[in-house]
Amino acid sequence: MPITYRNPVYPHDYADPFVLKGPDAYYAYGTALPGPDGRPFPVLRSTDLVNWERLGGALEPLKDPPAHSYWAPEAIEKDGRYYLFYSASTSQSDEHHRLRVAIADHPAGPFKDSGRLLLPDAGFSIDASPFKDPKTGKHYLFFATDYEAEEPHGTGLAVVELADDLMSAVTKPKPVVRAVADWQIYERNRDYKGRVWTKWHCVEGPSAAYHDGRYYLFYSGGAWHGTQYGVGFAVADHPLGPWADDFGLHGPYVLKGIPEKVVGPGHNSTVVGPDGRTLYMVYHAWDAAHTAR
Repeated sequence: MPITYRNPVYPHDYADPFVLKGPDAYYAYGTALPGPDGRPFPVLRSTDLVNWERLGGALEPLKDPPAHSYWAPEAIEKDGRYYLFYSASTSQSDEHHRLRVAIADHPAGPFKDSGRLLLPDAGFSIDASPFKDPKTGKHYLFFATDYEAEEPHGTGLAVVELADDLMSAVTKPKPVVRAVADWQIYERNRDYKGRVWTKWHCVEGPSAAYHDGRYYLFYSGGAWHGTQYGVGFAVADHPLGPWADDFGLHGPYVLKGIPEKVVGPGHNSTVVGPDGRTLYMVYHAWDAAHTAR
């Protein structure tokens, strides 16, 4: 008898989803409007990765100065404490998004911001994704940042090794994956940062995993609101690279849309299932009406 499987769907706006396996349950964090408590990043809880209960917001809002927007939270546990990585802009412009980290004693939060930028010398930076190397125990942070000095212009991926307290980097950002393919074009003739870019490419939403001695980095490419948006991957023998993206020129090999059904699947994360072995992928996608993701 054939085995069938249907993806469980959380039917509410919940972009950039990340799922953490906690001590008692799974906890999800996403980019969405705050609930009644006013805290960004609504938290969901589940014991089976199918049925989800909505809790409060994860993060105590920034106050001095306040943030205009908060994007793409991801969390990791270290020594019994939980660290939430995210980006925020303290101006009205999304161009000023920078990476930050907040700390809590429980995966449901509330998380309190560290009070400083994670990478103070970096420009526009988003989509922070922490990764613990199972071979060495070292922690790394993958993220998306803009490459403007040389072609192809656009948003690409970088990585740093984190300090032991996870509050700063001990290496300079190292390029990981650059967007070069046509399916990764965010916008042609883009008016951005005071100039017009003939082709602005984009890869974002990094998520690393380790399997059978190799490192895999999933990423999303193209325009987040477009039909070509999807997920590709790169492979390396070390978290700092070099990373090979041999399939990236040919399209999003991991996830791509289905016309009139699923539009723009992307910004994925991975998590080990209840059996302790199966690796699941969590991602967002637009509905057919393009009203929520």
